[in-house]
Amino acid sequence: MTPTTTNPPHEVREWAGRTARWCVVVPVLNEGPRLHRLLARMVALGIATFADVIVVDGGSTDGSVDANHLRSQGVRGVLVKTGPGRLGTQLRIAYAFALAEGYEAVVTIDGNDKDDPEGVPRVIAALEAGYDLVQASRFLPGGHAEHTPPLRWAAIRGVHAPLLRWRSGFPWTDTTQGFRGYSRQLLADPRVAPFRDVFAGYELLPYLSYRAPRLGFRCIEVPSRRVYPPGEVPTKIHSLRGHTEVLGALLRACAGGYDPLL
Repeated sequence: MTPTTTNPPHEVREWAGRTARWCVVVPVLNEGPRLHRLLARMVALGIATFADVIVVDGGSTDGSVDANHLRSQGVRGVLVKTGPGRLGTQLRIAYAFALAEGYEAVVTIDGNDKDDPEGVPRVIAALEAGYDLVQASRFLPGGHAEHTPPLRWAAIRGVHAPLLRWRSGFPWTDTTQGFRGYSRQLLADPRVAPFRDVFAGYELLPYLSYRAPRLGFRCIEVPSRRVYPPGEVPTKIHSLRGHTEVLGALLRACAGGYDPLL
């Protein structure tokens, strides 16, 4: 694969500077009160006392990323995607920014308030202990899953995680959720090359879960809580097309289709 790499179009709407070794990236798109609830929980946990919180917005139109409100919730940075692309593009913007600002590692937690941020210190502790990819898992002892849609549960447990376990050689249990951490060494390694244009949608997460163990990076899962609201599925993957894209990205990653040509 030709390693075409660009810096996706974006704006830095807010930046108060780096104060910590780690940052917590929160990708959002029209999350409304879900984002505000998540940030309030992070404030209550004192996350901003040991990690810088950075919101990366995919182009929200619901007013949820008002800079004044986010600043009052301890957010130090607001990055806004201004060009094409979806989740993968948002993550590339945030991760490139984090590396440029000198962070040692990056934690990502979805802005839809399904993941309990009380797991952030566990992810950071694993990164500090020398792990390069830390995946939060609701399926480990000590983890908790609630109201997970049955089809999604079956897809994770029966397809997504087993394929990545087989192809990566690491015993993953919870491979679709974005609550995870990456070391600077992993993100900056040219054998990984995560900043390529091919990672625009849902490709980056399965690729990193596949690629990191195969290259010998230290990987681990830590227990976490993921709770879906009763009767609601806060996700950007709704249609048959969206689920097909996720499956296609998984299959291509597991076949080495995103591996860079070095």
